[in-house]
Amino acid sequence: MTRFWWVRHGPTHQKGMVGWSDVPADLSDTAAIARLSDHLPEAPVISSDLVRCITTADALQSDRPRLPHDPDLRELNFGAWELRTAAEVEAEDGGAIRTFWDRPDLNAPPGGESWTDMTTRVGRAVDRLRANQPGDVIVVAHFGAILGQVQRALQCPVGEVLGHRIDNLSVTCLAHAGDRWHAEAINHIP
Repeated sequence: MTRFWWVRHGPTHQKGMVGWSDVPADLSDTAAIARLSDHLPEAPVISSDLVRCITTADALQSDRPRLPHDPDLRELNFGAWELRTAAEVEAEDGGAIRTFWDRPDLNAPPGGESWTDMTTRVGRAVDRLRANQPGDVIVVAHFGAILGQVQRALQCPVGEVLGHRIDNLSVTCLAHAGDRWHAEAINHIP
């Protein structure tokens, strides 16, 4: 069995849609980071290659082995909507953003990627980890990347999985055994 201990990076305090922008995480809540680290297994740590995940993974690493950062673990690419609020995009082109959020699996922001594109990319990274890193793995990643894997484990439509919360510094534990996925915990705050 392989267990993926998904950790969402520390908060960015950024307003708007933050996908591939390399914005820093606020890791000043050292008590929360210590609780999180104590909750996690002694297992290899991997992260997205964006700084908010790298620094969160650094804060959690301790004596845990570190795997190379993986760009396939990045958040959804919001393209032209990056760092803009939904209200700003709505004012400019309300139809486009409504179309995207109605069916994010089929639609993409201009110059960005669809939910399906993102989940396929993240799924490749997870499948590589499963093949090369049996046992427990701590993955520091993003809201969308984590939810995409929750969707994979629950085998539910995107509209249903988007109803789940994934808070900063939360843990979502997804396990794979044989050919089956299951969710052991979603959005657990230690």
